[in-house]
Amino acid sequence: FDSLPPAHYKETMNTILVWMQQSETKLSMPQVAISEYEIMEQRLREFKALQSSLQEQQKGLNYLSTTVEDLSRKAPAEVSQSYRSEIEVVLGRWKKLSAQLAEHCQKLEERMTKLQRFQNDTKTLKKWMAEVDVFLKEEWPALGDSEALEKQLEQC
Repeated sequence: FDSLPPAHYKETMNTILVWMQQSETKLSMPQVAISEYEIMEQRLREFKALQSSLQEQQKGLNYLSTTVEDLSRKAPAEVSQSYRSEIEVVLGRWKKLSAQLAEHCQKLEERMTKLQRFQNDTKTLKKWMAEVDVFLKEEWPALGDSEALEKQLEQC
């Protein structure tokens, strides 16, 4: 019986495997070009929530690692090796998932910054174009009015 993990081990392993599968599915969704800041904010909130959930699941992963270490001291070599292999696969997936999640957050934050800057630049450009349009529609001074022509030249 010493070489068998406690029931809590199997429950925790199943919980973590299901959580990782769901998270991997969320992260594997194709990244589409998003041009609406609000949608990007929502997506970032989802990623941040996933990161919080990752932190919450860390306790279970630590428990699994500790339990495997305890089992490997008590169990025969072949049983111990099978548990170590199992936890190594889980730890590998966990590390990959964590890295992907951090990368997705960073890229999205960068894109949000670029989109915000682009929207601000576009707003400034539209304002400038409206001012130029008003200027171009103003009445031109008479040819003999050199003072008015000089003012208009400066505006141009």
